[in-house]
Amino acid sequence: MRLKEEQINKLGEKILNDLISTGEIELKKERGIILSAIKSAIAADMKAEEDLEKDATRILEENLNALGSSAAAIDRHKMLRMIKEKLAKERKIIL
Repeated sequence: MRLKEEQINKLGEKILNDLISTGEIELKKERGIILSAIKSAIAADMKAEEDLEKDATRILEENLNALGSSAAAIDRHKMLRMIKEKLAKERKIIL
């Protein structure tokens, strides 16, 4: 899933506000610093998922090209999902 910068900002604010309001955390640093760290973590996670998608698509295309004409019988969506799941497990990414 691709999030816009504004959506990442809103999500970061929501997470921080929820953590504060439930008493899960007590701020020991400036709010802006913590919010920036949360937004950076979200953006990094989104980038990792985007990279996973690109790599899975590349691997799928390589395998389909190697199979030649017999690749027509393969369900591309199912194969892509299987490749993504395998890569995610290897990279310890939760989808």
